[in-house]
Amino acid sequence: MKLLYKLLLIMLLLFSGCKKGKKAEITVIEEVDTYVQDHYNKQEVNIVMRDGIKLHTTIYSPKDKSKAYPILMMRTPYSCKPYGDNEFKEKIGPNSHLMKEGNIIVYQDVRGRWMSEGVYDNMRAYIPNKKNEKDIDESSDTYDTIDWLVNNVENNNGRVGTWGISYPGFYATYSTIDAHPALKAASPQACIGDFFFDDFHHNGAFLLSYFRAVSLFGTEKSKPTDSTWYKLPELGTEDQYQFFLDAGPLSNLNSYFQYEKPDDNSVSKSDKIDDVFWKEIIDHPNYDSVWKPKGLIQNLKTIKSSVATMVVGGFFDAEDLYGPLETYKTIEKYNPNNYNTIVFGPWDHGRWAKSEEKNYVGNYFFGDSISLRFQKDVETKFFNHFLKGEGNGKSGLPEAYVFDSGKKTWSSFDAWPPKSIVKQKMFLNENQELSVSKRGITKEVFISDLKRPVPYSEDIKTVFTPRKYMTDDQRFTARRPDVLVYETDALEEDLTLAGDIFAHLKVATTGTDADWIVKVIDVHPSDIEEQEEGMQDHLKLSNYHMMVRSEVMRGRFRNSFENPEPFTPNEKTNVTIKLQDVFHTIKAGHKLQIQVQSTWFPLIDLNPQTFVPNIYKAKEADFKNQTHTVFSDSSIEFSILK
Repeated sequence: MKLLYKLLLIMLLLFSGCKKGKKAEITVIEEVDTYVQDHYNKQEVNIVMRDGIKLHTTIYSPKDKSKAYPILMMRTPYSCKPYGDNEFKEKIGPNSHLMKEGNIIVYQDVRGRWMSEGVYDNMRAYIPNKKNEKDIDESSDTYDTIDWLVNNVENNNGRVGTWGISYPGFYATYSTIDAHPALKAASPQACIGDFFFDDFHHNGAFLLSYFRAVSLFGTEKSKPTDSTWYKLPELGTEDQYQFFLDAGPLSNLNSYFQYEKPDDNSVSKSDKIDDVFWKEIIDHPNYDSVWKPKGLIQNLKTIKSSVATMVVGGFFDAEDLYGPLETYKTIEKYNPNNYNTIVFGPWDHGRWAKSEEKNYVGNYFFGDSISLRFQKDVETKFFNHFLKGEGNGKSGLPEAYVFDSGKKTWSSFDAWPPKSIVKQKMFLNENQELSVSKRGITKEVFISDLKRPVPYSEDIKTVFTPRKYMTDDQRFTARRPDVLVYETDALEEDLTLAGDIFAHLKVATTGTDADWIVKVIDVHPSDIEEQEEGMQDHLKLSNYHMMVRSEVMRGRFRNSFENPEPFTPNEKTNVTIKLQDVFHTIKAGHKLQIQVQSTWFPLIDLNPQTFVPNIYKAKEADFKNQTHTVFSDSSIEFSILK
């Protein structure tokens, strides 16, 4: 039910010289949804962890006390706001259905964030063999929280579920490790799995476009607070491409992470860094003892069978694609008897939780009510089965529920990737030909000019984190001389890609380092029916080059993420890139295209193309243009659904 929060209607009668007949102007105050306030009681508590640290926790309990309810909990570094017993969120829980049918909804500020005590650790490492009460991690904090809730919150039925999107998804995954007996269901969604492959890095390359998000995680605070204590960098421009190009080497960005002026004027700007996360990034360029323990994927080998998991993600999630796919696959591999399912739709980051009727990613339209149907028919059904129903695993949901982003239809499988896939290689032949046959060995050569790097988007913009590029039209890059293009003829029958993709490149460079980017593209026919709305004005669906999947490999890590190696100049070298899973049909009449390039700016930082021990500390003189070669015995290995 919607009520007006303060004034329902203000009527202002404006007269000019009190002339009769002057029309009244009516201003309507926007309605505020008070459903939560009308149907829930709110309580704020500080739950004491085993080491004595208090974590701020907000509990919304149904006012109807005639029955017992399960507990649905989200732990977050992004705040339980609004604070105060009389301040209510407008929406609570994973979706409106679970809110309106009645559940005890709990939010918690994780250790060291907002109103919780303690020291924050960005992706705190899991401690498998805890020896005493001082050995804490997110698993122990979750356990202690659940234990308090089931013993202290009235009218709970003793069953708990966890959920979260993005970073809260990481905490939902964490809840399944050494899980409390009351935890019956967890839904990690767009969950971070490993910071060397999610969010801030892709295969070791720094996601420069996430630069503005660093201080969100790396600014320390000394005590609980209900106010923002960090400040995001101001670029002073709406053209981030030019900003980062003008900035030069990454070391020139250090000044954005100096929150206090050094007392000693002799300390150079590059030596004084106050942001703990930025310092971790620039001091640890390789997959070392800092990044490995932060990874959660390797700790999912012994998930209790009493915890059901439903991993959710979007095929066009620019932030966390690696995490949910690897979370599902790892749980499935090591815990085959667990209830463990996966849902992947045509979404960017967290879009499945939105209430929009029409579902777009960037310019591209995928259909109506896709997110709304997921919330009602999948997410709600999952939690109800395990938290209110029999909980025997017979939920009526498939093992894998995935959306074909080419056909724009859902499919159900009893495994992901589907058991019926076959591997098929296609070769990067001369004359821009992509085919299943290798036609001799030739080569394509291009110059990688670091003063004119290939943009990841043709938009002039500054964004906090980039998203829409995942389906963007790639015609603007296909027409550049430093982007190699290979494509099939128009397909005579549908070709369905279902699973991961590997690019097996054979390359050479005149330098000693290079990045390699591979993009998989669905080229639409020129006579296709136009999309009626949602497209940028300068674009048409006719000949639209839709990016289906893309990935970068920082060349120095081609053999090992722990021990980088330089290239030998002009020597033919193997570089393999794993592109994350897709489920996409290149329909008959469309073309399958591959683009290969060496810069992708400023999505990723510039590789100096000269091998240096640490790119974050490279000097201007290290950055040099180089000539790169791609040989025609390079291939792309697809997973094809038969």
